[in-house]
Amino acid sequence: MSRPFESDRQRLCEMLCEWTGASAVTSLQSIQSLWSGYGEILRVRVQDASVDSVIAKVIDLTAAQEHPRGWASDAGHLRKLRSYDVEQTWYTTYADRCDQLCRVATCFGCWRDSDRLVFALEDLAEAGFQPLRGGLRDAGIEACLRWLARFHARFLGVDGRGLWPTGCYWHWETRQDEWQAMPESRLKQAARDIDRRLRKANHQAIVHGDAKIANFCFQEDQRDVAAVDFQYVGGGPGIKDVAYLLGGCMPDERCHADAADWLERYLQTLHVEVGKLHGKALADNVVVEWRSLYPVAWADFHRFLLGWCPGHSKLTSYSEAMVQRCLQQLADGR
Repeated sequence: MSRPFESDRQRLCEMLCEWTGASAVTSLQSIQSLWSGYGEILRVRVQDASVDSVIAKVIDLTAAQEHPRGWASDAGHLRKLRSYDVEQTWYTTYADRCDQLCRVATCFGCWRDSDRLVFALEDLAEAGFQPLRGGLRDAGIEACLRWLARFHARFLGVDGRGLWPTGCYWHWETRQDEWQAMPESRLKQAARDIDRRLRKANHQAIVHGDAKIANFCFQEDQRDVAAVDFQYVGGGPGIKDVAYLLGGCMPDERCHADAADWLERYLQTLHVEVGKLHGKALADNVVVEWRSLYPVAWADFHRFLLGWCPGHSKLTSYSEAMVQRCLQQLADGR
């Protein structure tokens, strides 16, 4: 994997000092590589600044196309580059609309040239937010759903100019190769209609777009979270984030037993938060519509997985049941 700034770490350090007011960088620690070899995330210790460390997301815009599942293509490369443009727009234009109720990292600065893009972000660990350690508890699920409800309420009806017109990385129009790879089925035939139902929903918000547990940082007791990774943030009904989160954080048998209850908890919080910001009448309407779109959102992601990785562990019996509910809704004209 190439490392952007490997030959020019001094320039990186100078920029980080400029953005944070630090007198020096004392260490750079690689935390993880970016998906498909597009760069790395660093924890950077700084001196004489208002913070002790920052997170630098260093992106190589010229990265050779790699993909763990063999989906490297020109379309995939362009989609990935667009995702970093979107993330830059998110942090420079929209992130400051969030507050302690839907916590995100502060952005200290962004820089790019033809080859590289760098974000310097708040190190959420300094505020007590860490990647999940140990098992996910019910408190953690509830905290993530509460964050999503507050986020969706905050951005309900907001024109996300510069973000993805349709948020979420599995969006049908950007995943035509995966759709073509699907075996023939009622779901494949209905993919366009499913996408249209979500895009044409009456109540649109800004969605996170990749709301998996790995993109939340947790307080030690898991009762509060902050979100990271906004490459696929964009327009859509918030229920897309909810279906994706629940499908990723619970095994199949628990989805059958508990997903409906978690959905209602999210919708109750959403109703309260939308009511505060936009009034009870709108809150009533949003909850009714998004509840009806829950199986549609689930079927939309199921469609992506069937083309992208047909043996994926998230292709469960609960997910299939949601697909059948969605297809019945479409057949009934609902």
